[in-house]
Amino acid sequence: MKNLHETSLRESWQIQKRVIGALLMREIITRYGRRNIGFLWLFVEPLLMTLFMVMMWKFMRADKFSSLNMVAFVATGYPLAMMWRNASNRAIGAIAGNIGLLYHRNVRVLDTIFARMILEIGGATIAQIVIMTLLIVIGWIDLPADPMYMIFAWLLMAMFAVGFGLIICSVAFHFEVFGKIWSVLSFVLFPISGVFFFVNSLPAPVQELALRIPMIHGTEMFRHGYFGSSVITLEQPWFLFLCNLALLLLGLLMVRAFSDGVEPE
Repeated sequence: MKNLHETSLRESWQIQKRVIGALLMREIITRYGRRNIGFLWLFVEPLLMTLFMVMMWKFMRADKFSSLNMVAFVATGYPLAMMWRNASNRAIGAIAGNIGLLYHRNVRVLDTIFARMILEIGGATIAQIVIMTLLIVIGWIDLPADPMYMIFAWLLMAMFAVGFGLIICSVAFHFEVFGKIWSVLSFVLFPISGVFFFVNSLPAPVQELALRIPMIHGTEMFRHGYFGSSVITLEQPWFLFLCNLALLLLGLLMVRAFSDGVEPE
């Protein structure tokens, strides 16, 4: 058997894929089991949450107060925010939930965190596709103006979710109390991530502050892709991309710094 430093880059990549794949399957089985609809809860859970929000806005008749399709407004904001919030929440418990697996030489701390975040992002992505398709089919919303721009925005926000999740997980590792209150703190970030407003609708001085929040750019991009030129959005994709790179680099360094001190139980 080769030592790790003797494997080629290709062999290392193949090993990494198998490890992440195995961790994903373990997470799915551990979390959802084999009963009822099993792993389908992976996307049914966020789908139901989004559907509940859509129905609430629909039957509140929010369209009385705006010419904008409020169902589309909710469906293009809420799932995006749920993605980064759930990914960071799940990342916090990734190490404790898989610590016994760290006896295996090919399983690293980073793999356990990645597996959980990939699962959350995958579930949110499927839920977003299903809810948009369903709403279009029943005629509650129109077809998107620019689907490719929406996909681009989604990918940038998935990248943000990973970088942000690594940092949150690292902070929670050092300060246990932070991990316990993060789910509450994330609710504070939730409304200021652009889910419930367009930046253009804010007063000018507030717009400048709002555009310093990376998540807002993803939400604005996604809605620009859906609504097209019928709305005014102020996103800056390059700003979000550079923020993502910085978060990823910082997150990876933080995880690396504490990984050596994690001992399997």
